[in-house]
Amino acid sequence: MTRVRETLADLPGADLICAGLDALDAIAAGAARTFTLEALLVAVGARRLRDAGLDVPQVAGWPVEPELALYAAVAKAHPQGAHSRYNALIRQLVSFERALEARARRRA
Repeated sequence: MTRVRETLADLPGADLICAGLDALDAIAAGAARTFTLEALLVAVGARRLRDAGLDVPQVAGWPVEPELALYAAVAKAHPQGAHSRYNALIRQLVSFERALEARARRRA
């Protein structure tokens, strides 16, 4: 985990977001070829995360509709509870985004 990501550890959902960033870095470096659930979650929030100052890599194969790609991946991994699991992931993303934005406002 990079120094920047270590500073995110106290934010809610940071484990998911950092895992997603690591997965995107691996894809960008050619060390991985598929988007993990966490990488897709970061793709869903990429614009807002970037606006809050987080460096989110743009990688080849970026999903055109990341929300749909995330839901499909969740449904494949958790067929009996896909909707609930998807909503839980989105809630964690939003919680992380809000905390990151609040931290950015305090530092400005």
